[in-house]
Amino acid sequence: MPLRLIQSVRYPTTMAVLLFGAWALLFLPLFAEAGTLLNDPKGFRNIPWGAPLTNQTELALVQNLDRVLGYEVQKESPHLGDTKVESLRLFTIDGQFGRVTIRYQGKETHDAVLAYLQSQFGPIDRSPGSMMRGLNQQYNWRGPDTEINLTYEAKRERGYLFIESRSLSPRFNDALADTGSSY
Repeated sequence: MPLRLIQSVRYPTTMAVLLFGAWALLFLPLFAEAGTLLNDPKGFRNIPWGAPLTNQTELALVQNLDRVLGYEVQKESPHLGDTKVESLRLFTIDGQFGRVTIRYQGKETHDAVLAYLQSQFGPIDRSPGSMMRGLNQQYNWRGPDTEINLTYEAKRERGYLFIESRSLSPRFNDALADTGSSY
């Protein structure tokens, strides 16, 4: 009798371990962490996260969404490193600089942007679950103060780059959800 009791206890435990193992193989790659951000910039173009942008004379206010203000550089075409991009905006939340959005078009521009980011912040994450090719590609770097997210839509050849303060980004998400803005 004790032998049957031991077998009946082991069977459900073995099944649970097998089911968890199967689940882990299928779904854990979806939860893979972002790549480590080497040389965290703690801001953008020597403007630290949290700084006001109102005293930056080369910037002009182009978007006002109550708590979120968007600025663009006026005297130069938008660029990242040596690569020209369609738009580059710096955003504040409640007067604190916390996000940069960059939009661009074209495969050549995408390759140049990706090469620049890797040269500045480290290689892309090639762990299971990361998206490096296909219709929608996603690349992420995460540092102690900064997070960088690059999304490229291969079919439309459109790229979207977000460089943001890790501590201020949740406030942006809340504020932009209230306004319905997609920027």
